[in-house]
Order: sequence, then C-alpha cells, then structure tokens
Amino acid sequence: MDAYISDRIKTLNSALEQIDNDFANILKKAEKSIYRINNCLKELRKYINLNKFDSQTEEILFFKEIKPSIYSKLIYFVEIFNIESRRPAGSILAQKKYLQRELKKMENYFAENLDFYQYYRNKMTFLDDKIFVRGKYDLCLYADPSVYDADPNFSTSHDYKVARIMANDLLSVYLNSELAALDRQTNHRKNYMKEGTCCWTESKIALVELIYALQTGGCINNGTGDIKDIAVLFETAFNIDLGDFYRTFLEIKVRQNPTKLLDNMRIALLKKIEEQDG
Repeated sequence: MDAYISDRIKTLNSALEQIDNDFANILKKAEKSIYRINNCLKELRKYINLNKFDSQTEEILFFKEIKPSIYSKLIYFVEIFNIESRRPAGSILAQKKYLQRELKKMENYFAENLDFYQYYRNKMTFLDDKIFVRGKYDLCLYADPSVYDADPNFSTSHDYKVARIMANDLLSVYLNSELAALDRQTNHRKNYMKEGTCCWTESKIALVELIYALQTGGCINNGTGDIKDIAVLFETAFNIDLGDFYRTFLEIKVRQNPTKLLDNMRIALLKKIEEQDG
C-alpha cells in the first residue's frame, strides 16, 4: 500500500478511537466521526487525482478494499446518526419495532444485490477489471445509479456497493446490540414485577414532570444525563410505559400550572416537617 494512503488510514483510525473514548452520546460520536472520515476521503481524493497507480492491480486493490473500508465507516455513522435521531422515545416495544424495521432495510438491500453480494463474499475476481477500475460502467453489471454523479477519478461502478456491504455488517451488529439491550430492560422489568417492588401511582404526566425537573435541575450526572436515559430508568424502576414523553412535556408546558406535581410535593413535605416539629 502507498505510504501516504497508509498514513491517512492510521491517522483516521486513531482519531475515531479517540472520539469513541471522548464521547458517550452516540449522536455526538457519530457527528464527530463523520467529520473526520469525510476529511480523510477528501485528502485521498485529492491524492488519487494527482497521482497515478503503478498498475491496474494496485487500482483494483484501492477501489475494492481500501476506499470501501473507509467509506463504509462514513455510511455507518451517517446511518447511526439518522437512526438515532428518528428513534422513538418511550416504550421499549416501539423502539424494538423501529430497530427491526431498520434491520429489514438491510435484508432488502442484500436481496436486491444478491449476485454481487455472492461475488464479493466468495472473494471472486473475474469481474474486478470491469467493476473496480475507473471509467468502466457496464449497465449489465448493475452499477449503483449514484456512480454517475460521482467523481470519475475517485469512483468505480461498484466500490460503493462494497462499502455498503461493509457498513451493513457494522449496522447489523449495532442494531442487534441495541435490540439485545432492550430485551434486557424488558427482562429486568419482569423481574421487578415478580419481586413486587414499588409502583408509580400518580399520573404518567406527573412522572414526566418529575423526570424533566430532575434533568434540568442537574440532579443526575451533574445535569449531563440524557432525558431519554432518565426516562427509561424510571420506566424500568416503576414498570411503566411513558409513551412519547417529549409530547407529554409539550402538554406540561402549555397547561395552567406546569409544576403541579412539584408544587404539591413541596406543600406535602413542608406539612410533614411542621407535623414532626410540632
């Protein structure tokens, strides 16, 4: 591998590892990663446009393995950002259905590109000089439509498809991991039910009011706790489904007394203190 390209890849991998260590929030992690990967691809595009490959074998290697390994990470983090941005808040069931639909999309992509998937997975090479060499676009080989808008000096007819397959592998691991985490939460709630622990007996809107008060008051993780994580914590603790608590909070904002629960709790606590002092 060219020394410059190798150095760019090492630098990128080091940066992504640092981002992974520095940011716990998945959206922030994806955002920072997208920025670094995009910069790396720009640097490589510029380098490839200014330098010739020593051989066709070297060109095939770059577009079949090297570029897709980088571009797949970009696809992965863009997908993660989009998936988590649209992920429903609230019930575990709604989240599971949503994540399962995302997995289904990947299965559909696999089915639609089965021939190429088999070619790539079985490490075949007889078409490499047609699909991983620039300037060779054969409609009979099912090239991705986006290739016609791509930089012809930095793209072949099928390097995107390889990157998509790699990204789908990463996404499959992520989505299945998230589904497993939701299953653990479900089992945890069932265990709570069996043990007969405390139940929330006020209204759901009252619990949402309390959750937002704790989050905005900096009571959890010094104010850095994500509202969704806190909501899931309370849902698990009290075996309750809060549904779309973001919408519930909008209802709290517009009602006549937005701090109804907190006001009642304050009154009740002061009364308890006075009774014990009296």
